[in-house]
Amino acid sequence: MNDELQMANGEKDPVGSSAIRHSSFSFLNSIRWRLQIWYGLILVTVLIGFGFTAFQLDRGRVYRQVDDELQRRAGALSQLLRPPRNRGPQGPQGERPFNGSPEDQMPPDGPPRGHDFNVGPEGLREFHLPPMQARLFDETDTNSYYFVIWRRDGSELARSTNAPVDVRDPLPRPQAGEREPAQDNAAGPPENRRGPPPPQPSQMRGVFRESEIIMPPGERILVGRSIARQLADLRLTALMLTGVGAGILLLGLVGGWWLASRAIRPIEDISATAVKISSGDLSQRINIGETESELGRLASVLNSTFARLDAAFAQQQQFTSDAAHELRTPVSVMLTQTQTTLNRERSAAEYRETVESCQRAAQRMRRLIESLLELAKLDAGQQQMKQVRFDLAQTARDCVTQIEPLAATRHVKITCDLPSLECVGDSERLAQVITNLLTNAITYNRENGDVRVKGETTNGSVILRVSDTGMGISAEDLPRVFDRFYRVDSSRTSGNTGLGLAISKAIVEAHGGQIEVTSQPGIGSAFTVRLPVA
Repeated sequence: MNDELQMANGEKDPVGSSAIRHSSFSFLNSIRWRLQIWYGLILVTVLIGFGFTAFQLDRGRVYRQVDDELQRRAGALSQLLRPPRNRGPQGPQGERPFNGSPEDQMPPDGPPRGHDFNVGPEGLREFHLPPMQARLFDETDTNSYYFVIWRRDGSELARSTNAPVDVRDPLPRPQAGEREPAQDNAAGPPENRRGPPPPQPSQMRGVFRESEIIMPPGERILVGRSIARQLADLRLTALMLTGVGAGILLLGLVGGWWLASRAIRPIEDISATAVKISSGDLSQRINIGETESELGRLASVLNSTFARLDAAFAQQQQFTSDAAHELRTPVSVMLTQTQTTLNRERSAAEYRETVESCQRAAQRMRRLIESLLELAKLDAGQQQMKQVRFDLAQTARDCVTQIEPLAATRHVKITCDLPSLECVGDSERLAQVITNLLTNAITYNRENGDVRVKGETTNGSVILRVSDTGMGISAEDLPRVFDRFYRVDSSRTSGNTGLGLAISKAIVEAHGGQIEVTSQPGIGSAFTVRLPVA
């Protein structure tokens, strides 16, 4: 009800508006869309820059061609209107100063050859284009070059028939009685006016391109032409560049989308596989199409990680099952013995026997629990290994001395061939490994068998080898001898918990070393421990 009242009162819903904004731009969360937008922006920028530059270059080329022709024709007309140079004693170097009067514009011996003009009663000239310059202006073609010439007072001196009617003198002219402003082109002494005056920068007037020259006496020459056809060609070029750019942009966007999708596909496979694995299916793996790309290598690493994770979970399940089985056996023994004893009255000797049986089961449980705790600490890295330099050979000799009573009961001979084996590590933990290997070598050896302990230092590693002449290990059992709770013999009634070799392997690997086994059934087995010298 409150929400309805707020909406009726026109109150804003910030949560709803933020949700709308989030949904409107949620596609930006996609890496594919981000890559696509980035590719598109770069491609649009490059195409616009290239198209604009190409159009400006073509436009400049067209204007330069037209301007060169306009200036050439304007220069030809300016040659006709240049005042003659009269030599006399009045001017410098024999030249008489030029003041712009009709007498100055006429040579002493009549008008110059090549053009015709007449001086009227008010000193105004009439200009007629000579045949040679007339070839530069096709007055019958409205799209050809045209010219317009104005006198210094602003009146029109000459005009080609194809000149547009709206061409007028744009400069302000002095009224009657006013002084005419000085022309920049007319400034300076006559000797500085040797060549034709420079043309003014060309200008556009509608579709007409025009160039203008102001003569020193004050006449103005305007030459132009219609460039409607060139402008149409430029517009066509612009349309063509736009069309080609749009096609390239479309092709680039499609190709960018395809490349982005191809690049993102391994990530989608990784996500889908991770979802399946998180749901409990640890057997799923990522389908790797390209193993050499960065994502392909990432997928390979993740597949190996998933494989190790699968193996770890399988090992954990097996470990839990085996631990439960091992703990259930002594508990069952204890329960059976106590229930049997409590069914009726027993003698003191029977009670003692029952208690001793329960004690043996409890001790077995204690050994098992201690081994499990030790493995758990080793797996978690909580067991700190000492880093002390010691002689592994001396440690091995001490272990042999300790285990000799057991060897004597089994009539097994232990032979040592141990030079000095200096290394760094925890001597107590490594003594535990050696004792376990010697115990197994004696336990699974034949009567009157041999156990040999050898050592050497090579390639920066200390090697200790314990071999026996026992029953050996079959090929199918050999890969699993270091598994937890795994026993080569099928009997589970002995005091062996099946964790000794697993603990030994964990201790050796905690020192940065390796433990290996080779065996031949009926001949014997050999366990090799490799430890780094430092």
